[in-house]
Amino acid sequence: MARPNSGGRLAHAAMLVAIALALIVPIAVRAAATVSAQQIEESLTCQCGCGLTVANCNHPNCEFSVPAREQIEAMLHRGMTGPQVIAFFRHKYGEKILSAPTTTGFNLLAWVMPFAALLGGGIFVALAIGRWRAHPENPAPALDSAARGGADDEMRRRLERDLREGF
Repeated sequence: MARPNSGGRLAHAAMLVAIALALIVPIAVRAAATVSAQQIEESLTCQCGCGLTVANCNHPNCEFSVPAREQIEAMLHRGMTGPQVIAFFRHKYGEKILSAPTTTGFNLLAWVMPFAALLGGGIFVALAIGRWRAHPENPAPALDSAARGGADDEMRRRLERDLREGF
């Protein structure tokens, strides 16, 4: 049997949970939006031609990665978020600056097609193996001459006759 005041306690507990979530969610969102310079540098491709990210460019005096690192640091110190910094570079250099394609629009194909190709290939191989097992090319010959309806006996007699007569 329920206590008379259990509904009030439940409402009080629900209100405490709602207040806690209201305080925690903005902090978690802000922490998720906070991106380090290293993470931003990893998401941008160096434009010097090395094919590496800005963070991993192996040219000591690279004409692109060194100024880009400095610019990223300055933008973060001015209070810009990681997505804003990446959007700035994307607007300035286009999609080629991104080290990984976005997951929107036509770029979604870059993420989906490899898996679709593997799935399609796997299905094709499974179907091909299934057909090979169901319809072997060279079925084993029947060993029972009675099951063949005496056709072998007739063929054997003709073969022996042709061999004796020399065709």
